[in-house]
Amino acid sequence: MLTGKQKRYLRSLAHHLDPIFQVGKGGVNEHLIRHIEEALEVRELIKVTVLNNSGEDRDEVGQQLAEGAGAELVQVIGKIIVLYKESRDHKTIELP
Repeated sequence: MLTGKQKRYLRSLAHHLDPIFQVGKGGVNEHLIRHIEEALEVRELIKVTVLNNSGEDRDEVGQQLAEGAGAELVQVIGKIIVLYKESRDHKTIELP
């Protein structure tokens, strides 16, 4: 579980990132979660965009992705979801 200070720090790091995944009409599925897990192992911090044609609630999508990938939900703002998971092999982010 992340503290408020850690979330603020991660949000500041994520500000300059571009989203690398999109959730569309298909919603959240195992294929998407597997790719997000792999990306989190390499990058630790990623952004995901929820497209307008997705009928699901953005907060629920964020929860599903975080639980499925074993990650922490840092932020859901607008259509952007920010996820963090500490990497085992490629650790680059030092939390305060």
